[in-house]
Amino acid sequence: MKKGIHPESYRLVVFKDMTNEYTFVTRSTAATKETIVWEDGNEYPLVKVEISNTSHPFYTGKSMFVDTAGRIDKFKKRYEKKK
Repeated sequence: MKKGIHPESYRLVVFKDMTNEYTFVTRSTAATKETIVWEDGNEYPLVKVEISNTSHPFYTGKSMFVDTAGRIDKFKKRYEKKK
């Protein structure tokens, strides 16, 4: 492995899955301005993610319906005009 290519500034960060509110703490260099008070009473940086291993169909074995920014409504509106 090459030396000097990995960041040195790892710190504990809370990641929050916004689809199911699952949170976990891990080491990361991800930049964020938000913080959260964790179960141990300490305040950590917060990174919000749209999907994690607890909500991704590959890991859960079931598909979830996620409508981001009204894609279905846009689709219906676009093809409704053609009828």
